[in-house]
Amino acid sequence: MTMNQPNIASIRSALNQTLREHWVLYLIEGVVLLVLGATAIVIPPLATLAATIVLGWLFLVSGVVGLFTSFWMRAAPGFWWSLLSAVLAVVVGFWLLARPISGAVSLTIVLVAFFIIEGIASIMFALDHKRELSGQWGWMLASGIIDLVLGAMIFAGLPSTAAWAIGLLVGINMVFGGSALIAMSLHARKAT
Repeated sequence: MTMNQPNIASIRSALNQTLREHWVLYLIEGVVLLVLGATAIVIPPLATLAATIVLGWLFLVSGVVGLFTSFWMRAAPGFWWSLLSAVLAVVVGFWLLARPISGAVSLTIVLVAFFIIEGIASIMFALDHKRELSGQWGWMLASGIIDLVLGAMIFAGLPSTAAWAIGLLVGINMVFGGSALIAMSLHARKAT
């Protein structure tokens, strides 16, 4: 099933209209994200602790909900796997909440693994594009190398990097996200 052009145009028009009507809300959200992100960059250990606690609550709540739904649908196929997944989420949630510092170290190790895997994948992707003679493969290669360097730097500094790595990266993400929302809202304001 394909969408015809008038439907796409009407959806785009409705989206633009909504953005113009609510540009102030996007501006406020962007400023809040920018401030929180800057705070996380300035005080990364606090942001790391906050991120660990939030993840702990997410795991705990999702695990409890998973337990209820698993038992509610215990006749469904995959009951034991669903139950195992829910129990694991509850245990991880409790552990992250009870020991957020240890949790931050564990999450940082997962982050290091992500950077290494992502770096290798990006480098291989870039080399495949080089073989196919497509342009701009060098940027992807550089991205992969940066991922590997970041992973190695964070790993080399463990366990002390666990205090700041997650908080700093969350802060950087929030600053860029907030800046993008501010730019988008100001552009929408000009369009009104």
